[in-house]
Amino acid sequence: MVVSGWPRLSETFALNELLALRRTGMLTAIYATKADSSSQPDHEQLSDLVVVLPDGTEQQQADYLSAHAQKLSISGLHAYFAHRPAAVAMRAAADLSVPFGFSTHAVDARKVTAETLGAQSAAAAVVIACNPDIADLLVESGVQPLLIPHGVDVKRFQPEATNGHQTVGCEPLRILAVGRFVEKKGFPVLLSAMARTEMPHTLTLVGNGDLGLGELVGSLGLTDRVQLVGSLNHDQLPDLYRRADIVAVPSIVAANNDRDGLPNVVLEAMASGCCVVASRVAAIPSAIEHLMNGVLVEPGNADELARELDRLALDPALRRRLGSAARTSIMDRFSLDTCARRMCDALEAAYGGAPVPQRDMTATNIMASPYVGAR
Repeated sequence: MVVSGWPRLSETFALNELLALRRTGMLTAIYATKADSSSQPDHEQLSDLVVVLPDGTEQQQADYLSAHAQKLSISGLHAYFAHRPAAVAMRAAADLSVPFGFSTHAVDARKVTAETLGAQSAAAAVVIACNPDIADLLVESGVQPLLIPHGVDVKRFQPEATNGHQTVGCEPLRILAVGRFVEKKGFPVLLSAMARTEMPHTLTLVGNGDLGLGELVGSLGLTDRVQLVGSLNHDQLPDLYRRADIVAVPSIVAANNDRDGLPNVVLEAMASGCCVVASRVAAIPSAIEHLMNGVLVEPGNADELARELDRLALDPALRRRLGSAARTSIMDRFSLDTCARRMCDALEAAYGGAPVPQRDMTATNIMASPYVGAR
């Protein structure tokens, strides 16, 4: 497997799938195109397989990889992203005379030209998309991917009896938001909504970056209601989800067209039985159905977001119903064991000669089948 930075705190999906591959005996080595200083629970279980490629051009990294892999018995190279990891894997696979393929998630497919994406896809034994938004982009580029969503650990992220327990009058309501402080996460929109709510709320914001959120909190008069707690790893997040009344995911499309696919926080919060309020953008609606298992709002609309936060503050029964339905949705469609098994099946089919998995492909049963597009 060829990854980007390793181990990257925001890429829990990659860690989970690599651990699943290792358990099957399929994983021989992990090549990282760059090192990352962050840490995640359980990443040390893969440390003996990780090789960080020296800095250099894509071709230089591919040369190093192929020379190193000559000593190994491998049947294929799979890249985790459509940009540099895929380019390096494609070149090294040609040197090794083995098939290659890649997975794509969100911004990585938008970091390469349509011509590059088409050329890589034409050479690939398999192309995997993790959400319908990026799958549609591939289809528009003439690529037929497999759609295999990332799963969430339903044992690590699970509800407790008090989720959404607060009633009207037990104030303030506790809102949680998690993500990198980058434009596409939409956190300034959430802070603007907080300043417009009529019911009292507090916000715990987990993450770091350089969006000037601290200054915005002050200018909006939210200092006593908003707590910025920095980055946390996945051992620390489950308790925060369980203590939250609402999890807000105010994603937007950034000015450079960057956007989320289906953010980890959506699946983690839903698995935790939280009431999730999220933007109707990218692939988020593939997991959340409005007022069935969560609440959807238009991206960038602080007024609408404020209204929905107030409505949920006044209706604890609705919060509990949506949180319970969210957990059921995750168990049905996005459990880690099920999704990781689909990933392993697809890679075995591509690189091991097994029959290509042919499974149902419906709106409520996203499986590993050729994706033909929804737009």
